[in-house]
Amino acid sequence: MKSLWLALTGLLFSFSALAEGPAADPQQAPGAIMQVVFLGGFVLIFYFLVWRPQSKRAKEHRDLVGGLNKGDEVIVNGGLAGRIVRLKDDFIVIEIADKVEVKVQKLAVTTALPKGTLKDI
Repeated sequence: MKSLWLALTGLLFSFSALAEGPAADPQQAPGAIMQVVFLGGFVLIFYFLVWRPQSKRAKEHRDLVGGLNKGDEVIVNGGLAGRIVRLKDDFIVIEIADKVEVKVQKLAVTTALPKGTLKDI
């Protein structure tokens, strides 16, 4: 959020510097309102194409990680698939084969699989 604010502030200052550039004929120079509309358009484009989809993905991942339970089948970042054996605060233990367990961070989980998927693999 801070980087978004800094980027918008930088754009605002660059547009104000352009507005104070060389004097031109008043009939040809765009008005201050037009510059604000132009900047607002950039903000809306940035919001709908970058910020909103990213926050939606982050919320979905947060809900996925918060809803993990013992016995769920998951895939982690490295492509490792397994069944959750134990849950801790920040870590989970997944069983990737018979008597082979791996500890991973909860945030490394990318996908929750439907029950019984590991038997078919």
